[in-house]
Amino acid sequence: MARTVKVAVTGAAGQIGYALLPRLASGEIFGHDTRVALHLLEITPALSALNGVVMELQDCAFPLLDKVVVTDKAEEAFEGINWALLVGSKPRGKGMERKDLIRDNGPIFVGQGKALAKAASDLQVLVVGNPANTNCLIAMTHAHRAGIPRERFAAMTRLDQNRAASQLADKAGVRVGAVTNMTIWGNHSATQYPDAENARINGKPVPEVIGHAAWLREEFIQTVQQRGAAVIAARGLSSAASAANAALDHVMSMERPTAEGDWFSAGVYSEGAYGIQAGLMFSVPVQSQGKGNWSRVEGVKLSDFAREKIKVTEDELKEEKAVIEDLLK
Repeated sequence: MARTVKVAVTGAAGQIGYALLPRLASGEIFGHDTRVALHLLEITPALSALNGVVMELQDCAFPLLDKVVVTDKAEEAFEGINWALLVGSKPRGKGMERKDLIRDNGPIFVGQGKALAKAASDLQVLVVGNPANTNCLIAMTHAHRAGIPRERFAAMTRLDQNRAASQLADKAGVRVGAVTNMTIWGNHSATQYPDAENARINGKPVPEVIGHAAWLREEFIQTVQQRGAAVIAARGLSSAASAANAALDHVMSMERPTAEGDWFSAGVYSEGAYGIQAGLMFSVPVQSQGKGNWSRVEGVKLSDFAREKIKVTEDELKEEKAVIEDLLK
């Protein structure tokens, strides 16, 4: 008998949800021997739109779609789930400072963190909604008090990893699959550090393949850091398809063992590795042993240049944590 994976998606009526739900329901992510139950959470005013999305899922006639739960209550959405994709968050408005966005979204993730206590014992959580790292810290803190291990939580930096790998592949004139060991250090923000020094192309260090040291240290980093803003400027809307794709890439990377010698990026709870302050959700290189079991990659060599960049993004995460310190109590 096929197993069933229960996946909760918050903000499910939004653009990212619209892009990822059909792929979850199709069997692509968990395999064609696995049934999928979707638990979809939205704010009350968006339930009508979400019902329209559900109609489309029904009209796709996915053989592996077991059932769909639609609700505006987190406790109902998270009951018995195996995966939570926390996509929904308040977008940054015109003139709004980052600290204001953090404060507005914080209470949402307090409630969701507590509600995750109703999830299955093998729960895995990916926070997509921005500011992802700090939202993840809030949800993880409250879920951990209910007995959920900290290592079950990650903030999404896979979109940044994918963006960085694509830029390197384009510069080298190779397919993106040739790029491995791509690390995003720190925050999912404009301070993140995409690490080309430790990345590889066809097994060779990127600096050896590409050269152009100035490009790697300047334009490459800036392009990755500012890619989200560039998409908004060109499209008039934020990244949706690429964000949904990255979220699903993260799920698949956690569900399956990482290829030997490679790694991927995720914002996970810092316990002091690489000199990063403990207690932050900080993106580092990780490897999966499959079924959600992962380990931090140790011993990655960091140049003085890299350490300077990592310090900048660490300082930003410290500042964000200070803004919501009361929400962690």
